[in-house]
Amino acid sequence: MIFAHYSQIAKQVVIFTVFSGLTTILTIGRPLMASDETSPLATLRKEHPRLIVTREDERRVKQLLGQNAQLRAIFEFLRKEADEVFRQSPVQHRLIGPRLLDQSRLCLSRVYLLATVYRVTGERRYADRAIKEMITAAGFQDWNPSHFLDTAEMTHALAIGYDWLYEVLDSQQRQTIRQAIVEKGLREGEKIYRKGTWWTKTSWNWNQVCNGGMTLGALAVADEEPQLAEYILAQAIKSIPIALANYAPDGAWAEGPGYWSYATHYTVYMLAGLQSALGTDFGLSDSPGFDKAGDFRIHVVGPSGLAFNFADGSARVGAAAPMFWLATRFGKPLYAWHEREVVKGRTPLHLWWYNDQSADITREPPAKWFRGADIVTLRSDWEDQAVFVGFKGGDNAVNHSHLELGSFVLDAQGLRWVLDLGSDNYNLPGYFGKQRWTYYRLGTQGQNTLVLDGQNQNPQAKAPVIAFWSSPTISHAVIDLSAAYMENERQTGIASSRVLRGIAVFGRNAVLVQDEIVGHSGKELQWQIHTEARVSIQGNRATLTQNDRQVIAEILAPRDLIFESQSANPPPPQRQNPGVTKLAIRTKLSDEPFTLAVVFWCNPLAKRPPISLRPLQDWEGQVATGR
Repeated sequence: MIFAHYSQIAKQVVIFTVFSGLTTILTIGRPLMASDETSPLATLRKEHPRLIVTREDERRVKQLLGQNAQLRAIFEFLRKEADEVFRQSPVQHRLIGPRLLDQSRLCLSRVYLLATVYRVTGERRYADRAIKEMITAAGFQDWNPSHFLDTAEMTHALAIGYDWLYEVLDSQQRQTIRQAIVEKGLREGEKIYRKGTWWTKTSWNWNQVCNGGMTLGALAVADEEPQLAEYILAQAIKSIPIALANYAPDGAWAEGPGYWSYATHYTVYMLAGLQSALGTDFGLSDSPGFDKAGDFRIHVVGPSGLAFNFADGSARVGAAAPMFWLATRFGKPLYAWHEREVVKGRTPLHLWWYNDQSADITREPPAKWFRGADIVTLRSDWEDQAVFVGFKGGDNAVNHSHLELGSFVLDAQGLRWVLDLGSDNYNLPGYFGKQRWTYYRLGTQGQNTLVLDGQNQNPQAKAPVIAFWSSPTISHAVIDLSAAYMENERQTGIASSRVLRGIAVFGRNAVLVQDEIVGHSGKELQWQIHTEARVSIQGNRATLTQNDRQVIAEILAPRDLIFESQSANPPPPQRQNPGVTKLAIRTKLSDEPFTLAVVFWCNPLAKRPPISLRPLQDWEGQVATGR
């Protein structure tokens, strides 16, 4: 079993109450004390390993290795990766910008890798190399607590190594590593919890990463430091529900799929560590929407194999071993199937959490509206050649967001035709400050949406999905973008303008993007997309070519408008976008309501379906109410 179960847990009585998103632990009877039987440490597993992996898990995986060829392939891949580490230097105390994070993550990945191969093979050289990494990191002057993600991830790294390799550490190594976990990790976390520093109250990924790292560190040394461990655990368990609330109601993560991965990894690290070490996760995994977190992961991966990478994220779909954990915890075999057969993840935790359940993805609805984040994915079907659109509503003020309301990506014929450029270098001046919206990839100029007078969208704007429809032949959604372009109206108190965007997918044949604008008279409107395809323009038609495949974009209304190509390269030191073309349409708005409709013919050789333009208010669908 992935989770250990203890008979002692029956002795522990814990009640959770939620007020304003904060979870408070209440114990029956006496106050929570380290020596008290109702302490969370009362059920602490005394033996090592106890963090995420236990001896029961080890026996199960070793048995499966003799039976399952796919699991053996994962292990052989991991062994080769571990052998490569011997050719590399240990981690260094080296900052990039304000961050030690790349070294914390390097240490973490190496410890997981080397300790895993040691526990499976018993070959001491892998343990010794992991210990070398830990002793080196323990010798750093600090783990850069000013950027606490660095500290949390390094604490996590040494906690796993201390726990998984406890039996081969000599007394001096144990003391050195344990002291580093305590002094460079947990004591720094204690200061922050006592001050109530911002990340203890945030709704976003810092919450899960920092609380998760602190929790694992506390559980690793709980025998020797029970009072400190108990304090850290109590604070982390109180803090993390603030972030877990963002999975409600349907599992989406508004920071984008990249930060879904980061936040969900650390949520699961923490929950799995609590369960394996204490026999309970204190009900945290029952947070509304968390049981559906894997739905978001599956739906934002297009048939091109790329993610709908809105916000600060890459289109590359990285491995996510928590999909195995979620599959087992919530009885969702589709999560395991997708990670195993589609993503083909191969990390140490894919080995330890391996789940071989099968599922039929064709039973999953191809189109999905994630109502909590107002993200829509429209898909013709679940085959490799499907047409796929990721469509962005939601809130420009969400952490890591770009000014990208109304933006979209498009896959067809197994390729991505309309792409999101992703994030820029986090070390650019003011990237998370006053200069954020001056950077091309973050401002509206770098998105696949509408630009008015060359200006950014309102950074505080929200764009709700106001209609959604899915059927076997057509799926569509309409998003109200009005607030994104209401800066002047907001200042003057006039709210007569309206901007709506609808996107419809007609099977594998066509995608219609229809915009309706009322007001904004005299402003220049620019419709734009970014593509890596070669672009050939013939007036109101543009042929996009990749390899031997083509998609044709055509302006249906107004017919007298034409396409033009523009550069997608901003001034250095911003990231350049080689091979990317911005395909644009420009026009000046008048006093009359304006409709702009562009169709992408996704299968030019197929018979084209008739497309008659109707006002967006007449598009069929489930209409959002009471928002």
